[in-house]
Amino acid sequence: MTRVLVVDDEPQILRALRVNLVARNYEVAVAPDGTAALRQAADWHPDLVILDLGLPDLDGVDVIQGLRGWTSVPIIVLSGRTGGPDKVDALDAGADDYVTKPFGIDELLARIRAVTRRTGAAADEPATVRVGEHVIDLATKTVSGGVRLTPTEWHFLELLARNPGKLISQRQLLNEVWGSSYVKETHYLRQYMAQLRRKLERDPGHPVHLLTEPGMGYRFQP
Repeated sequence: MTRVLVVDDEPQILRALRVNLVARNYEVAVAPDGTAALRQAADWHPDLVILDLGLPDLDGVDVIQGLRGWTSVPIIVLSGRTGGPDKVDALDAGADDYVTKPFGIDELLARIRAVTRRTGAAADEPATVRVGEHVIDLATKTVSGGVRLTPTEWHFLELLARNPGKLISQRQLLNEVWGSSYVKETHYLRQYMAQLRRKLERDPGHPVHLLTEPGMGYRFQP
């Protein structure tokens, strides 16, 4: 049974999430603040953390950083903060996804399923993924249909393809593909994503696999 730790200072949200998750056969623990969350995570070792950013004692980003100091447990941030910088800070600190309040329970459950699928598949990573009409072979670094990618295009695509469904921040992509001195060059991402869409998407103007989350990052949707 998947263990989920829900961290929020709003009792009604804790109750609602506990009821909905337990009804779907998740084992649930709750914490009302950051200190309790870090202690509970260390004692209970959850499989997933759902974390509010606006906690009474610690900022949610500090909690993410505290968790990332010793665990790679998936973290879904759940917050009323709608500003792009808050989302980016959470993703850069190590969060796996972000859901904005008010939220639909079906949306949150879909994100939970996606995150837990990625975690379960990590040890047995697929050798190929499909993008539209094309098959991407991650082992041989080739694309079906005679599509040729530059080394930079491949690095960009591979990072997304190895994390299906995950929102990857602009900073992480720039740092991993181009290096730490390029983390503000967001126009690189727009340029290369446009190139990948032209080569791989059926309709580059209306992509269904290589998606942009405005102001935050990019996501590969299988």
